[in-house]
Order: sequence, then structure tokens, then C-alpha cells
Amino acid sequence: MKIFDKQQTIAAMPYDALIEAIWQMFKQGCVVPRRHIHSIDSDDAGSTLLIMPAWQKNHYLGIKQVTIYPENSKKFGIAGLFSTYTLFDAKNGMPVAVIDGDAITCRRTVAASALAAKFLARKQSKKLLIVGAGNVARELAFAYAEVFELSTIEVWNITYERAVNLANELQAKGFSAVAVKDLKEAVSRSDIVSCATLSTDALIRREWVKKGTHIDLIGSFKPNMRETDDAMFADTCVFVDTSEALDKAGDLLSPMAAGVLNRDEVKADLEALCQGKHQGRLHDEEITVYKAVGTAMEDLAAAILVYENSTS
Repeated sequence: MKIFDKQQTIAAMPYDALIEAIWQMFKQGCVVPRRHIHSIDSDDAGSTLLIMPAWQKNHYLGIKQVTIYPENSKKFGIAGLFSTYTLFDAKNGMPVAVIDGDAITCRRTVAASALAAKFLARKQSKKLLIVGAGNVARELAFAYAEVFELSTIEVWNITYERAVNLANELQAKGFSAVAVKDLKEAVSRSDIVSCATLSTDALIRREWVKKGTHIDLIGSFKPNMRETDDAMFADTCVFVDTSEALDKAGDLLSPMAAGVLNRDEVKADLEALCQGKHQGRLHDEEITVYKAVGTAMEDLAAAILVYENSTS
């Protein structure tokens, strides 16, 4: 059984190959049960175990295990979330690899975001606004640069210094990047707005968004988390990664509860886009909104890529 640490995992998932691997997985399909969520009996009252399985018949079976201990930073000075990925041969159940789950989660999230934008953003999109400055936000420019010829990247974060740090990092990697303080102005001049935050309050307002913009929402994944206001879903073309987003994402639950959005008004999920069942953006004037909460299908695609890159 092979073991891949963080750096080995990252090296085996270049974004061009990862985007293609996720695209092919959505084309082919796989079995994805709902994730298991268990409260853990510990001194940290919020301790949680997530188990996310997925498999393809006679190919591979994978399970991502995620532990969440919210008080870790305060108590032990370590991260509050850890994840590992175990990959099996689905023909016989034999484990073949243990892979760094944090690296898989981060990179597959932004790769799927860029893949969705391939269908939903205008082909000539050049101006990317990154909202957030955490681990996922740090990767967005690299994934999007595989799909679009980016001329300008702006970075906004609630803590301006962190936006400056990320912009400087991107500049050092050859991007034309700058930190911004005025979120409203930045949104109004962007072709693509990608949000990767843990916000519980709406950050992006519909009234700021110009025609033709693609809004990418990949940060919030719980009912109490928000990155946009309800109005964002009133007159735009809404897409999701999977139907699970409609059951757990505050960005969708709130406008549905307010009667602004109905479930059947969602245009398509990422699988339908990848399989050509929906063409995505219909014209340059559309405002498209993509809401993702993540799926074990993407994790499996990433894990297979890591494993097979090591054996080829």
C-alpha cells in the first residue's frame, strides 16, 4: 500500500490533469452515498467525524475521513481539521493507497470550480476577483489560469493585510495581482467573482454585479453560512455541483425559504454540464451563479489521479 504525504499528493495533481480527471469522473459517473456525520465524545464539544465514500464498479473505491475539533487551536496550537483518503481496488477491496486528504480537498475544490466556470463564465473572461485569503482561496488563480487567459487578479479579504499577503504571493508566481479594499467596486468590474470564505453574513450583493459576470460560491457549506444575498438568486441563472447543495448551503436555503428561488429553477448540476445535458451559459449577457458544497466524486477522481500518476 502506497502512502502519499502532502507534498507528494500535490505534486501528483497538476491542475490541468486534475480538471480533466474531475471532468471525466462526472462524465462517467460513480456511486456517491450521502456523507456520514458523527458527533465524537470528547472534551471538545464540537468534535465531529465526517466519512465520505464513493466508488466505481470494478475500478476504485475511496473513503475520505475528516476529523473536526474546533478547539484544537486554542488548546493545542494545531489545526482544527484533518483529513485522510484511503483508496481501494474495487474489484477485490484491497487497500492500495493512503493519501493526504487536506491536499485533495483543497485542490479538487478549486479544480471543480474552474471546470464549472469553463461552462458558465464567458470565454473571454480575463478579470478574476478572489474573495477570501485562506488555503482554498490561495489556489484559485492557479486553477482558473488553466481555463482562462487572466489579465488581472484582485483579492479581497475581510482582513486587508491577508489580502495583501495573498496578492504578493500571486505576484511572485507571475500573476498580475493586487489587493483591494472596496469589495463593491471590485465586484462591479470583474468577469468572475470566486468566493472561498467561511462567512456567515452575505458579502456579495446582487446590485453590484454587472451583466455577463460569473459568480462562483465555493466557501460556504452549512445552513448558517452565506456569501451572497437572497437577491443574487432572483434573476440569475443558478447551477450547483450536486443536488446536496440545495439541502445544506445557506446561500440557497435562505432564498428558497424567502420564495426568491425554487428548487426546480436551478438550471443544472455539474454532472449535467460535463455530460452535455445542459450547455451552461447561453449568451454573454447572462449572470451565472454556481454554488458548490463539494462531493466525494471529486475526491475519488483526485485520489485516482494521485495513485495512477505514481504507478505510470
